[in-house]
Amino acid sequence: MTRTAGGRVATERLAELAREARACRVCEAFLPLGPRPVFRASTTVRILIVGQAPGRLVHETGIPWNDPSGNRLRDWLGLDRETFYDERRIAILPMGFCYPGVDRNGGDNPPRPECAPRWQGRFLALMPHIKLTLLIGSYAQAFHLGAARKKTMGETVAAWREHPEQMLPLPHPSWRNTGWLKRNPWFQSELLPVLRRRVAALLEN
Repeated sequence: MTRTAGGRVATERLAELAREARACRVCEAFLPLGPRPVFRASTTVRILIVGQAPGRLVHETGIPWNDPSGNRLRDWLGLDRETFYDERRIAILPMGFCYPGVDRNGGDNPPRPECAPRWQGRFLALMPHIKLTLLIGSYAQAFHLGAARKKTMGETVAAWREHPEQMLPLPHPSWRNTGWLKRNPWFQSELLPVLRRRVAALLEN
């Protein structure tokens, strides 16, 4: 099989998997607004963003990170919207593909636990060129780092130099973490410059 043919087969397999994921109804009974899987994937991507689950605004538009948290995340990465949403270069696979609703305190519910084990590994197997995975929030860090994560999200992010180079833990860019960001100025002064350099280098090549 030629490289071109192999690439075409991989693309077709990924497209088939994406169709299956978008038709998924496994968690339908638990989703207040019904299923609407939101993700992006391509066989050519070099950067993967693994977040928590879509918020209500993302559910309504079907566009991942299309909300104030997404604006802050794009600022962290040093990317404009056009580059961020270039599906050939950046994949977005949240731990839960569908909006899980809100809890009694007004925050989003955790991602449905059925989702990540069902889809993450299958998508990753078809995206072999990923060089950097951004693990945003404790759910993504727990799933992908396993025993290597620390007791808290803050400790996991603070130990970012200890994790594999291709895995970079980040806090969630929600306004709810504004206090954490103020208490941890090293995130802005030490981690973000490294993050932006790595992202820029991968998107240039």
